Amino acid sequence: MSTIQTSSYRRQRDHFEPQDTDPQEQRRLRGLLEQIDYSAFVANREVLGQMLPKVDAATFQRLAILAATARGKWAAEGLRQSESGAPSTPDQIARLTSARTAYEELAEAYEGLRHMVERGYVAIR
Repeated sequence: MSTIQTSSYRRQRDHFEPQDTDPQEQRRLRGLLEQIDYSAFVANREVLGQMLPKVDAATFQRLAILAATARGKWAAEGLRQSESGAPSTPDQIARLTSARTAYEELAEAYEGLRHMVERGYVAIR
């Protein structure tokens, strides 16, 4: 099983790889798997295309700015906590965690949207 590293987590790929040595059976199975993959592609294109009909370069720019701002807030919070030299309090850690989570989620949303465009699920207007 292969693993894909995204910006904040690992996602497993568990596509079936036939071990049967019969070439005819392998071709048949691969054909079925291609049909399944195509069905998933069509479903993603139809559903996501309806949910996200107005994606353009400005959409990506706004999302990128939002993610960059969240990243800056996260880093600024960490620096602010380090200024006193004292250990961070639980409330400070909660603020830092919240800032990091916001950044990571926005970065993943950006990457997810980019992936949708790459795969042809969502068209850029």
